[in-house]
Amino acid sequence: MLLMASPFETIILRLKDLGAFEFLFPFMLTAAIFYGLLRKSKLFGEPERNVVVNATVALVAAFMVWSYPILSGVSIQQQLATFMFQSLVALLVVMVGLMAAAFFGEKIGLSEKQLSVAILIMVGLVGGAVLFSSGLASIFFPSGMPTTFEIDEDTLVGIGMLGAIVAAIFFITRGK
Repeated sequence: MLLMASPFETIILRLKDLGAFEFLFPFMLTAAIFYGLLRKSKLFGEPERNVVVNATVALVAAFMVWSYPILSGVSIQQQLATFMFQSLVALLVVMVGLMAAAFFGEKIGLSEKQLSVAILIMVGLVGGAVLFSSGLASIFFPSGMPTTFEIDEDTLVGIGMLGAIVAAIFFITRGK
């Protein structure tokens, strides 16, 4: 019996062969982020009047950023795909944490400022964990630092629970 690939699998594999995941999609994402930052910062004046300038600077900056892996011969396709998937999972975890903090925060006597600090710490820790566990940190820290960690799910859950307990104890006792 011959198994046929689904149309989505065929499309994804074809896009991979064309290099869309290695250059095109990261380039588009970077250009959009740069464009949004230029509009928000109003660096070149009012965004409505300088659309062409903002777009040109964003495209050139995105080309400069994504020319490095190609010119240096480094492939970051696997690390970037892993980073994006793990970021999605981490974003879901952070959203559930935010909902829990909003629900239980007032009930245990936390102020809005304490909740904000706890959220910032949580986002920073989760973001750092995703950066290092995906292997993408090897791009930013080429040598001298470990770039991947072998952590199984049980250890990760244990570390998360320990961190939540320590944070809860810290914020509860700090108010007294």
